Amino acid sequence: MNGDILPRVIAEWVRGAELPALTPRERPRPDLAAPRPVLAVVGPRRAGKTYFLYQLIEDLLTDGKAQRDDILFVDFEDYRLSDFRPEDMEKLLAAFHQMTGKPPRYLFFDEIQRLPFWSRIVRTLHNTRKYSIVVTGSNATLLSSEIATELRGRYEDCLILPFSFREFLRFRKIEWTPSLLATPEVGLILKAFDEYLRYGGFPEQAGISGEAAKRRLLQSYCDTIFYKDVLDRYGIRARQLLDMVMKNMLESYAAVFSISAFEKQLKDHGLAGSKRSIADYLRYLEEAFFLIALEKFSFSPRKRMMNPKKVYLTDTGFSLLGGAFTENRGRLLENAVAIELFRNRRRAMYFKGKGECDFVVQEGTRPAEAWQACWELNKSAEKREMKGLLEAQRELGIKKGAILTYNQEGKRTFEGETLEVVPVWKWLLGSPAEK
Repeated sequence: MNGDILPRVIAEWVRGAELPALTPRERPRPDLAAPRPVLAVVGPRRAGKTYFLYQLIEDLLTDGKAQRDDILFVDFEDYRLSDFRPEDMEKLLAAFHQMTGKPPRYLFFDEIQRLPFWSRIVRTLHNTRKYSIVVTGSNATLLSSEIATELRGRYEDCLILPFSFREFLRFRKIEWTPSLLATPEVGLILKAFDEYLRYGGFPEQAGISGEAAKRRLLQSYCDTIFYKDVLDRYGIRARQLLDMVMKNMLESYAAVFSISAFEKQLKDHGLAGSKRSIADYLRYLEEAFFLIALEKFSFSPRKRMMNPKKVYLTDTGFSLLGGAFTENRGRLLENAVAIELFRNRRRAMYFKGKGECDFVVQEGTRPAEAWQACWELNKSAEKREMKGLLEAQRELGIKKGAILTYNQEGKRTFEGETLEVVPVWKWLLGSPAEK
């Protein structure tokens, strides 16, 4: 490629403008000192992966662990790098050395999939043990499962989802303390939670006003997942079937999805769609970070695999794109809980016996927590919700758990047992260790 381009790209970074204003993400701060595994930042589109790279760089600078000229940041979506080839990597590093008088210690490569043979290049650089390497990639061409395959044990990943509720409050500059939650000012928190639950946590969406504008933006994200991350990526010809599966998820999230029942529904309407295709599309949507799919709890791996999964949207804002005429607040609340467990890499399953419990969380080899989610413990729901939670706790020997509601709090007695009732927004504000 043109030899004048690389020095310009490096100069813009080393001597360029300050990093953009950031809303710090509550992810573990990895020790980036080399030698260490490659850090692969994964997650859905537009969730803030690039800004997380900036956050890591800002941490290095603020903590005095690096100067600007110790760091090489390259966005491979830069149109000037469209002709970048593997052999140009040495030229890039040499140009950096020439400009700064030393080699870089930290390599941040954004949209790495744009680089031909990227995995071989990253593995080669990692093998030198000279650099700390952080990469991001697009879901359309680089899935987290493929990172594991391509980097062959040389990596660890960091999941970036849309804002958590804590991050959403920070983005809105709403400060809170445990003491504030006991004052009338808690109304600010509840108002923000209502918005967060309805529109989700995508950063760009949170920064614009008006439901119509938010809906258009979320629809553009959904369309990109449909066309680029799934349809084009996998060469799917049955576009109508994929469209029906995706629409079903938008309308029937926070519910058990039976592949057999969906296939029968298609046949009843004279539509084609095999169980295998439906199962594949479900997996593709999960890999593209559109869905979260939970297995039914069982100690038997075979039974977990054979039973239908319960599916959730990766962002509650996507629910605006469904065709439901009324908003199901209870399902939105349950979906928010599923997202938070997924965000914190908790292994969750749903429990179904005589009753149902929404989430059983595994710690190590044993179930350790049980969480039931419902909008309100009213007369019609109270017995069902408490019975399902208590059955899961008794059968699986679980001590920790509660019923998560919109804004009810306290203790309830059922069948001689005391059950906690906690507002879900308070649970979301708790530390990951408390969930």
